[in-house]
Amino acid sequence: YHSRKFSSKVERAPATMMNADMDAVEAENQVELEEKTRLINQVLELQHTLEDLSARVDAVKEENLKLKSENQVLGQYIENLMSASSVFQTTDTKCKRK
Repeated sequence: YHSRKFSSKVERAPATMMNADMDAVEAENQVELEEKTRLINQVLELQHTLEDLSARVDAVKEENLKLKSENQVLGQYIENLMSASSVFQTTDTKCKRK
């Protein structure tokens, strides 16, 4: 009976150590899971930011093209006005002096 009592204590000790090891592994897994979750959320936030910036770049490009077109039209209009006006006509200064 005495040897049986001793052997049950020996059997319990590894089980207790195994439970402690399992708790440590579980805690480590929980920390890893939280870190992965945090990283995934950070990646998703960065993706949304990139999408927003990309949309903004597209809008600015579109606005730029529109303004370029308007500038060309205005430039042509001004050029036409200048050519039609006698104020902007080129004069030959040599002819006037003679």
